Amino acid sequence: MSITHEEFQTKLSILRALLDEHGADGLLLRRVSSFAWATCGASSYINIAATEGAASLVITRDAMYLATNNIEAPRLQDEEHLAEQGWEFVISPWQMPMQGLQALIAGKSLVSDVPFPNAKDIGSEIARLRASLTPEEGERFRQLGKLCAETITAAAQSIRPGMSEFELAALLGGESQKRGIQPIVNLIATDERAYRYRHPLPTAKKMEKYALLVLCGRWRGLVCSVSRLVHFGRPPAKLESRIRATAQVNAAFIAHSRPGSTLRDIFARGHAAYAAAGYPVEWQHHHQGGVTGYEPREILATPEAADVLSIGQALAWNPSIAGAKMEDTILLGPKSNEILTFTTLWPVEQVEIPGQTGAVPCALALEL
Repeated sequence: MSITHEEFQTKLSILRALLDEHGADGLLLRRVSSFAWATCGASSYINIAATEGAASLVITRDAMYLATNNIEAPRLQDEEHLAEQGWEFVISPWQMPMQGLQALIAGKSLVSDVPFPNAKDIGSEIARLRASLTPEEGERFRQLGKLCAETITAAAQSIRPGMSEFELAALLGGESQKRGIQPIVNLIATDERAYRYRHPLPTAKKMEKYALLVLCGRWRGLVCSVSRLVHFGRPPAKLESRIRATAQVNAAFIAHSRPGSTLRDIFARGHAAYAAAGYPVEWQHHHQGGVTGYEPREILATPEAADVLSIGQALAWNPSIAGAKMEDTILLGPKSNEILTFTTLWPVEQVEIPGQTGAVPCALALEL
Protein backbone atom coordinates (compact mmCIF):
# COMPACT_ATOMS: atom_id res chain seq x y z
CA MET A 1 0.00 0.00 0.00
CA SER A 2 1.69 3.17 -1.21
CA ILE A 3 1.12 6.21 1.02
CA THR A 4 3.20 9.20 1.93
CA HIS A 5 4.63 9.68 5.40
CA GLU A 6 3.31 13.22 5.28
CA GLU A 7 -0.29 12.09 4.73
CA PHE A 8 -0.17 9.69 7.67
CA GLN A 9 1.48 12.17 10.01
CA THR A 10 -1.08 14.82 9.08
CA LYS A 11 -3.89 12.50 10.06
CA LEU A 12 -2.17 11.43 13.27
CA SER A 13 -1.81 15.08 14.29
CA ILE A 14 -5.51 15.69 13.58
CA LEU A 15 -6.48 12.66 15.65
CA ARG A 16 -4.31 13.65 18.60
CA ALA A 17 -5.70 17.18 18.52
CA LEU A 18 -9.08 15.64 19.36
CA LEU A 19 -7.67 14.42 22.67
CA ASP A 20 -6.90 17.95 23.80
CA GLU A 21 -10.14 19.29 22.39
CA HIS A 22 -12.21 16.81 24.40
CA GLY A 23 -9.89 16.38 27.39
CA ALA A 24 -9.55 12.64 26.73
CA ASP A 25 -6.76 10.12 27.31
CA GLY A 26 -7.46 8.15 24.16
CA LEU A 27 -9.35 8.03 20.90
CA LEU A 28 -11.05 4.78 19.86
CA LEU A 29 -11.78 4.15 16.17
CA ARG A 30 -13.93 1.10 15.40
CA ARG A 31 -15.75 2.05 12.19
CA VAL A 32 -14.50 0.42 8.99
CA SER A 33 -14.45 3.88 7.39
CA SER A 34 -12.48 5.48 10.22
CA PHE A 35 -9.95 2.63 10.24
CA ALA A 36 -9.37 3.05 6.50
CA TRP A 37 -9.09 6.83 6.82
CA ALA A 38 -6.64 6.78 9.73
CA THR A 39 -4.41 4.13 8.11
CA CYS A 40 -4.57 5.72 4.64
CA GLY A 41 -6.54 2.90 3.05
CA ALA A 42 -6.26 -0.32 5.07
CA SER A 43 -9.20 -2.74 5.45
CA SER A 44 -10.44 -3.93 8.85
CA TYR A 45 -13.65 -5.68 7.77
CA ILE A 46 -14.50 -9.28 7.03
CA ASN A 47 -18.20 -8.78 6.33
CA ILE A 48 -18.28 -6.01 3.72
CA ALA A 49 -21.64 -4.81 5.08
CA ALA A 50 -20.31 -4.34 8.61
CA THR A 51 -20.10 -0.86 10.10
CA GLU A 52 -17.50 -1.89 12.67
CA GLY A 53 -14.48 -3.93 11.65
CA ALA A 54 -12.54 -6.81 13.17
CA ALA A 55 -9.78 -4.43 14.30
CA SER A 56 -9.82 -1.23 16.33
CA LEU A 57 -7.40 1.67 16.64
CA VAL A 58 -6.55 3.41 19.91
CA ILE A 59 -4.57 6.64 19.74
CA THR A 60 -3.10 8.28 22.83
CA ARG A 61 -0.78 11.27 23.12
CA ASP A 62 2.33 9.13 22.97
CA ALA A 63 1.29 5.79 21.44
CA MET A 64 -0.87 4.19 18.74
CA TYR A 65 -2.33 0.73 19.09
CA LEU A 66 -4.13 -1.71 16.81
CA ALA A 67 -6.31 -4.18 18.71
CA THR A 68 -7.47 -7.26 16.83
CA ASN A 69 -7.70 -11.04 17.10
CA ASN A 70 -5.26 -13.74 16.12
CA ILE A 71 -7.16 -14.44 12.89
CA GLU A 72 -6.83 -10.94 11.47
CA ALA A 73 -3.42 -9.94 12.81
CA PRO A 74 -1.27 -11.76 10.20
CA ARG A 75 -3.03 -10.14 7.23
CA LEU A 76 -2.95 -6.69 8.81
CA GLN A 77 0.77 -7.13 9.45
CA ASP A 78 1.80 -8.87 6.21
CA GLU A 79 -0.47 -7.33 3.58
CA GLU A 80 -1.62 -4.02 5.05
CA HIS A 81 1.87 -3.38 6.56
CA LEU A 82 0.38 -1.64 9.59
CA ALA A 83 3.15 -2.63 11.98
CA GLU A 84 5.53 -0.89 9.58
CA GLN A 85 3.27 2.16 9.72
CA GLY A 86 3.93 2.30 13.45
CA TRP A 87 0.89 0.64 15.01
CA GLU A 88 1.62 -1.49 18.08
CA PHE A 89 -0.43 -4.70 17.78
CA VAL A 90 -2.51 -5.90 20.72
CA ILE A 91 -3.68 -9.40 19.77
CA SER A 92 -6.48 -11.36 21.45
CA PRO A 93 -7.53 -15.00 20.94
CA TRP A 94 -10.42 -15.30 18.48
CA GLN A 95 -12.73 -16.71 21.15
CA MET A 96 -12.21 -13.58 23.32
CA PRO A 97 -11.80 -10.88 20.65
CA MET A 98 -12.31 -7.88 22.97
CA GLN A 99 -9.89 -9.03 25.66
CA GLY A 100 -6.89 -7.02 24.50
CA LEU A 101 -8.89 -3.89 23.70
CA GLN A 102 -10.60 -3.88 27.09
CA ALA A 103 -7.24 -4.19 28.86
CA LEU A 104 -5.78 -1.44 26.69
CA ILE A 105 -8.49 1.13 27.45
CA ALA A 106 -9.10 0.25 31.11
CA GLY A 107 -9.04 3.39 33.25
CA LYS A 108 -8.76 5.75 30.28
CA SER A 109 -11.18 8.52 29.43
CA LEU A 110 -12.12 7.94 25.81
CA VAL A 111 -13.70 9.55 22.81
CA SER A 112 -14.95 7.23 20.09
CA ASP A 113 -16.35 7.21 16.56
CA VAL A 114 -19.15 4.84 17.65
CA PRO A 115 -21.27 4.44 20.80
CA PHE A 116 -19.04 2.52 23.20
CA PRO A 117 -19.26 1.94 26.98
CA ASN A 118 -17.73 4.79 29.01
CA ALA A 119 -16.68 6.69 25.88
CA LYS A 120 -17.95 9.97 24.45
CA ASP A 121 -19.36 9.46 20.95
CA ILE A 122 -17.90 12.03 18.52
CA GLY A 123 -18.80 10.10 15.39
CA SER A 124 -20.27 13.07 13.51
CA GLU A 125 -17.15 15.13 14.20
CA ILE A 126 -14.90 12.35 12.89
CA ALA A 127 -17.10 11.97 9.78
CA ARG A 128 -16.42 15.61 8.95
CA LEU A 129 -12.69 15.00 9.38
CA ARG A 130 -12.88 12.00 7.03
CA ALA A 131 -14.64 14.22 4.48
CA SER A 132 -11.75 16.72 4.44
CA LEU A 133 -9.56 14.98 1.91
CA THR A 134 -5.80 15.27 1.54
CA PRO A 135 -4.29 15.78 -1.95
CA GLU A 136 -3.21 12.13 -1.87
CA GLU A 137 -6.79 11.05 -1.17
CA GLY A 138 -7.99 13.26 -4.01
CA GLU A 139 -5.65 11.45 -6.37
CA ARG A 140 -6.88 8.07 -5.13
CA PHE A 141 -10.44 9.27 -5.67
CA ARG A 142 -9.55 10.07 -9.29
CA GLN A 143 -8.32 6.52 -9.76
CA LEU A 144 -11.43 5.11 -8.10
CA GLY A 145 -13.76 7.30 -10.17
CA LYS A 146 -12.14 6.08 -13.37
CA LEU A 147 -12.49 2.46 -12.26
CA CYS A 148 -16.16 2.91 -11.33
CA ALA A 149 -16.85 4.58 -14.68
CA GLU A 150 -15.18 1.67 -16.48
CA THR A 151 -17.17 -0.78 -14.35
CA ILE A 152 -20.62 0.61 -15.09
CA THR A 153 -19.77 1.08 -18.77
CA ALA A 154 -18.67 -2.53 -19.17
CA ALA A 155 -21.75 -3.81 -17.33
CA ALA A 156 -24.09 -1.67 -19.45
CA GLN A 157 -22.56 -2.96 -22.68
CA SER A 158 -23.29 -6.54 -21.62
CA ILE A 159 -26.97 -6.02 -20.78
CA ARG A 160 -29.53 -7.78 -22.97
CA PRO A 161 -33.33 -7.78 -22.83
CA GLY A 162 -34.60 -10.87 -21.03
CA MET A 163 -31.89 -10.80 -18.38
CA SER A 164 -33.11 -10.78 -14.79
CA GLU A 165 -32.20 -7.98 -12.40
CA PHE A 166 -30.13 -10.54 -10.52
CA GLU A 167 -28.13 -11.11 -13.70
CA LEU A 168 -27.67 -7.36 -14.19
CA ALA A 169 -26.46 -7.06 -10.60
CA ALA A 170 -24.04 -9.93 -11.24
CA LEU A 171 -22.68 -8.08 -14.27
CA LEU A 172 -22.19 -4.89 -12.24
CA GLY A 173 -20.69 -6.72 -9.30
CA GLY A 174 -18.43 -8.84 -11.47
CA GLU A 175 -17.07 -5.90 -13.41
CA SER A 176 -16.41 -4.18 -10.07
CA GLN A 177 -14.54 -7.11 -8.57
CA LYS A 178 -12.46 -7.53 -11.74
CA ARG A 179 -11.06 -4.06 -11.07
CA GLY A 180 -10.53 -4.58 -7.35
CA ILE A 181 -13.61 -2.52 -6.47
CA GLN A 182 -16.07 -3.71 -3.83
CA PRO A 183 -19.68 -3.02 -4.88
CA ILE A 184 -20.99 -2.08 -1.43
CA VAL A 185 -24.19 -0.75 -3.06
CA ASN A 186 -25.47 -2.60 -6.14
CA LEU A 187 -29.02 -1.58 -7.06
CA ILE A 188 -30.94 -2.53 -10.17
CA ALA A 189 -34.40 -1.55 -11.38
CA THR A 190 -35.87 -2.52 -14.73
CA ASP A 191 -38.87 -1.10 -16.55
CA GLU A 192 -41.75 -0.20 -14.17
CA ARG A 193 -39.66 -0.86 -11.03
CA ALA A 194 -37.55 2.18 -11.93
CA TYR A 195 -40.68 4.29 -11.46
CA ARG A 196 -41.75 2.68 -8.18
CA TYR A 197 -38.62 2.39 -6.03
CA ARG A 198 -35.76 4.78 -5.24
CA HIS A 199 -33.65 2.03 -3.62
CA PRO A 200 -34.40 -0.95 -5.88
CA LEU A 201 -32.76 -4.11 -4.62
CA PRO A 202 -32.42 -6.50 -7.60
CA THR A 203 -35.09 -9.16 -8.10
CA ALA A 204 -35.84 -12.04 -10.46
CA LYS A 205 -37.81 -9.68 -12.73
CA LYS A 206 -36.65 -9.89 -16.35
CA MET A 207 -35.71 -6.73 -18.21
CA GLU A 208 -37.81 -5.68 -21.18
CA LYS A 209 -36.34 -2.38 -22.39
CA TYR A 210 -35.18 -0.17 -19.53
CA ALA A 211 -32.70 -0.45 -16.66
CA LEU A 212 -31.29 1.71 -13.88
CA LEU A 213 -27.85 0.70 -12.56
CA VAL A 214 -26.58 2.11 -9.25
CA LEU A 215 -23.06 1.48 -7.92
CA CYS A 216 -21.23 2.58 -4.81
CA GLY A 217 -17.73 1.17 -5.21
CA ARG A 218 -15.17 1.01 -2.40
CA TRP A 219 -11.41 0.92 -2.97
CA ARG A 220 -8.76 1.60 -0.33
CA GLY A 221 -11.54 2.78 1.94
CA LEU A 222 -12.86 5.52 -0.33
CA VAL A 223 -16.38 5.20 -1.76
CA CYS A 224 -17.39 6.47 -5.20
CA SER A 225 -21.01 6.58 -6.45
CA VAL A 226 -22.36 6.48 -10.00
CA SER A 227 -25.77 5.71 -11.55
CA ARG A 228 -26.63 5.21 -15.22
CA LEU A 229 -29.73 4.56 -17.32
CA VAL A 230 -29.91 2.10 -20.23
CA HIS A 231 -32.82 1.88 -22.67
CA PHE A 232 -33.15 -0.43 -25.67
CA GLY A 233 -34.60 1.73 -28.41
CA ARG A 234 -35.54 5.37 -27.93
CA PRO A 235 -37.17 6.07 -24.55
CA PRO A 236 -40.86 7.04 -24.65
CA ALA A 237 -41.58 10.78 -24.52
CA LYS A 238 -42.69 10.73 -20.88
CA LEU A 239 -39.48 9.04 -19.73
CA GLU A 240 -37.28 11.17 -21.96
CA SER A 241 -38.86 14.29 -20.44
CA ARG A 242 -38.16 13.05 -16.93
CA ILE A 243 -34.57 12.17 -17.80
CA ARG A 244 -33.96 15.66 -19.14
CA ALA A 245 -35.61 17.24 -16.11
CA THR A 246 -33.43 15.16 -13.79
CA ALA A 247 -30.40 16.27 -15.80
CA GLN A 248 -31.37 19.90 -15.16
CA VAL A 249 -31.52 19.29 -11.43
CA ASN A 250 -28.26 17.34 -11.43
CA ALA A 251 -26.50 20.13 -13.29
CA ALA A 252 -27.76 22.67 -10.76
CA PHE A 253 -26.41 20.63 -7.86
CA ILE A 254 -23.02 20.16 -9.54
CA ALA A 255 -22.67 23.75 -10.76
CA HIS A 256 -23.42 25.28 -7.36
CA SER A 257 -21.19 22.90 -5.40
CA ARG A 258 -18.31 25.31 -4.97
CA PRO A 259 -15.89 25.99 -2.13
CA GLY A 260 -17.42 28.42 0.36
CA SER A 261 -21.00 27.32 -0.36
CA THR A 262 -23.05 25.66 2.35
CA LEU A 263 -24.87 22.38 1.82
CA ARG A 264 -28.19 24.01 2.66
CA ASP A 265 -27.65 26.70 0.00
CA ILE A 266 -26.84 24.07 -2.63
CA PHE A 267 -29.86 22.05 -1.50
CA ALA A 268 -32.01 25.14 -2.03
CA ARG A 269 -30.61 25.52 -5.55
CA GLY A 270 -31.49 21.94 -6.32
CA HIS A 271 -34.94 22.37 -4.79
CA ALA A 272 -35.54 25.35 -7.05
CA ALA A 273 -34.33 23.36 -10.08
CA TYR A 274 -36.89 20.65 -9.37
CA ALA A 275 -39.64 23.29 -9.33
CA ALA A 276 -38.34 24.97 -12.50
CA ALA A 277 -38.34 21.59 -14.27
CA GLY A 278 -41.98 21.04 -13.31
CA TYR A 279 -41.48 18.51 -10.49
CA PRO A 280 -41.61 20.56 -7.26
CA VAL A 281 -42.17 17.67 -4.82
CA GLU A 282 -39.96 14.90 -6.24
CA TRP A 283 -37.09 15.82 -3.91
CA GLN A 284 -39.19 14.60 -0.99
CA HIS A 285 -39.06 10.98 -2.16
CA HIS A 286 -35.31 10.45 -1.81
CA HIS A 287 -32.27 12.16 -0.31
CA GLN A 288 -30.30 14.29 -2.76
CA GLY A 289 -26.75 13.30 -1.84
CA GLY A 290 -23.96 15.25 -0.21
CA VAL A 291 -20.32 15.02 0.80
CA THR A 292 -18.66 11.65 0.31
CA GLY A 293 -15.37 10.14 1.43
CA TYR A 294 -15.00 6.88 3.34
CA GLU A 295 -18.78 6.44 3.55
CA PRO A 296 -21.17 6.74 0.60
CA ARG A 297 -22.29 9.99 2.25
CA GLU A 298 -20.24 11.43 5.09
CA ILE A 299 -22.51 14.49 5.38
CA LEU A 300 -26.00 14.42 3.91
CA ALA A 301 -27.37 17.59 2.37
CA THR A 302 -30.59 18.77 4.00
CA PRO A 303 -32.43 22.11 4.12
CA GLU A 304 -30.69 22.77 7.47
CA ALA A 305 -27.15 21.48 6.75
CA ALA A 306 -24.79 24.38 7.50
CA ASP A 307 -21.52 22.64 6.52
CA VAL A 308 -19.30 24.80 4.31
CA LEU A 309 -17.61 23.14 1.35
CA SER A 310 -13.87 23.42 0.77
CA ILE A 311 -11.40 22.75 -2.04
CA GLY A 312 -10.56 19.07 -2.41
CA GLN A 313 -13.79 17.67 -1.02
CA ALA A 314 -15.75 15.05 -2.95
CA LEU A 315 -19.51 15.10 -3.41
CA ALA A 316 -22.05 12.75 -4.93
CA TRP A 317 -25.47 14.14 -5.86
CA ASN A 318 -28.29 11.77 -6.83
CA PRO A 319 -31.42 13.68 -7.88
CA SER A 320 -34.30 11.53 -9.05
CA ILE A 321 -37.71 11.89 -10.64
CA ALA A 322 -39.82 8.73 -10.68
CA GLY A 323 -38.31 6.65 -13.48
CA ALA A 324 -35.06 8.62 -13.80
CA LYS A 325 -31.97 9.10 -11.68
CA MET A 326 -28.62 10.87 -12.16
CA GLU A 327 -25.51 10.33 -10.05
CA ASP A 328 -21.84 11.14 -10.38
CA THR A 329 -19.02 11.76 -7.93
CA ILE A 330 -17.25 15.11 -8.25
CA LEU A 331 -14.11 16.67 -6.78
CA LEU A 332 -14.09 20.36 -5.93
CA GLY A 333 -11.15 22.19 -7.49
CA PRO A 334 -10.09 25.79 -6.92
CA LYS A 335 -11.57 26.94 -10.25
CA SER A 336 -13.97 24.20 -11.36
CA ASN A 337 -15.47 20.85 -10.44
CA GLU A 338 -14.06 17.62 -11.79
CA ILE A 339 -16.50 14.80 -12.60
CA LEU A 340 -14.59 11.72 -11.47
CA THR A 341 -17.05 9.20 -12.92
CA PHE A 342 -17.30 10.66 -16.43
CA THR A 343 -18.36 8.03 -18.97
CA THR A 344 -17.91 8.43 -22.72
CA LEU A 345 -20.52 5.81 -23.65
CA TRP A 346 -23.52 7.86 -22.53
CA PRO A 347 -24.75 10.86 -24.52
CA VAL A 348 -24.64 14.07 -22.52
CA GLU A 349 -27.25 16.75 -22.12
CA GLN A 350 -25.99 20.33 -22.33
CA VAL A 351 -27.73 22.06 -19.46
CA GLU A 352 -27.90 25.81 -19.03
CA ILE A 353 -27.37 27.18 -15.53
CA PRO A 354 -27.34 30.97 -15.03
CA GLY A 355 -23.83 32.09 -15.90
CA GLN A 356 -22.57 28.69 -17.07
CA THR A 357 -23.25 25.59 -19.13
CA GLY A 358 -22.88 22.04 -17.88
CA ALA A 359 -22.89 18.63 -19.54
CA VAL A 360 -24.45 15.71 -17.67
CA PRO A 361 -25.02 12.09 -18.85
CA CYS A 362 -28.49 10.94 -19.89
CA ALA A 363 -29.94 7.58 -20.94
CA LEU A 364 -28.02 5.31 -23.24
CA ALA A 365 -30.31 4.16 -26.06
CA LEU A 366 -29.25 0.83 -27.53
CA GLU A 367 -30.53 -0.92 -30.62
CA LEU A 368 -33.06 -3.68 -30.14
